[in-house]
Amino acid sequence: MKPFEYIRPATVAEAVAAAAQPGAAYLAAGTNLLDLMKGGVSRPDRLVDVTHLDRLDAIETLADGSLRIGALVSNADLAHDPAFAKSYPAVAEALLSGASAQLRNAATVGGNLLQRTRCAYFYDTASRCNKREAGSGCDAREGENRTHAVLGWSENCIATHPSDFCVPLVALDAMVEIEGRGGRREIPLDELHRLPGDTPARESALEPGDLIVAVRLPPAAHAFAAHARYLKVRERTSYAFAIVSAAAALRIENGKVAEARLALGGVAAKPWRARAAEDVLRGIAPEADVFQEAARRALTDAKPSGDNAFKIELARRIVVRALTLAAAGTPARLPALPASPFASTSGAIHA
Repeated sequence: MKPFEYIRPATVAEAVAAAAQPGAAYLAAGTNLLDLMKGGVSRPDRLVDVTHLDRLDAIETLADGSLRIGALVSNADLAHDPAFAKSYPAVAEALLSGASAQLRNAATVGGNLLQRTRCAYFYDTASRCNKREAGSGCDAREGENRTHAVLGWSENCIATHPSDFCVPLVALDAMVEIEGRGGRREIPLDELHRLPGDTPARESALEPGDLIVAVRLPPAAHAFAAHARYLKVRERTSYAFAIVSAAAALRIENGKVAEARLALGGVAAKPWRARAAEDVLRGIAPEADVFQEAARRALTDAKPSGDNAFKIELARRIVVRALTLAAAGTPARLPALPASPFASTSGAIHA
């Protein structure tokens, strides 16, 4: 491993100043970063440890009814918070479908948002990868690419974003609070991650030194609690990233969909909000033919990036399944196999 400087700042302002220097990286749990460093994929000159910064590990309900989640809250603590799981069940289900219990105990909310792709060519330093080394090429284009992107990809990069957590957050219009050299600002989570285009090495809207300090769910997000699900198709039921996933949330009034939210994971370099599909559902009774049309709209622009045409049909089917389960109602118990299409609803009680 390359030698690096280790800094442990006392305040957020000190952390931002330290991380704004070239070659710096933030360190929280390190569940992704340390693996990348061990493999020589990431080679920072300086690690800025933010794990002891004050008030970044709180879950707070704000005066306007929104929920603010500090960037250092662990995935496990958030998913197992009874009030959170009851109000945002699809988010809790997504969190519990990711990684292992040990990793969820360590991994943080802020780090989850900024996970790097799990593309094998990104992790293999002997392969060409435009994310790892700008302008070097993309060996995934002609390589093993059955799990790669079907939406938003370019000739320069066909990688996907691996987060489960981000998918329902994007569907629920989550905001990200960022502390930077110019002070604090916020952006929609849907605008945090960038599609590859001609610059796949630039993966997010963050500038040097920018630190994610919190994620905020707006007051309207918990209105979907009665009809919300997250589903994930993977190579194996546990400890695997999504081939495709979908978060569906409905607000049903008088037998019709008053409002719909839908996002997909595993299909692009960012969580993919399917707004055209949401428009199809609005004002219509939640029925099978409507869900089929919504799924078709969600994947209208999809195209294979290699040997992965099957993912388009698979994504359509998981959208229909997620909408069907959401319309049936959020189960009183979180499934024992969270997010699995094959799970029964016997599991942890939300309330």
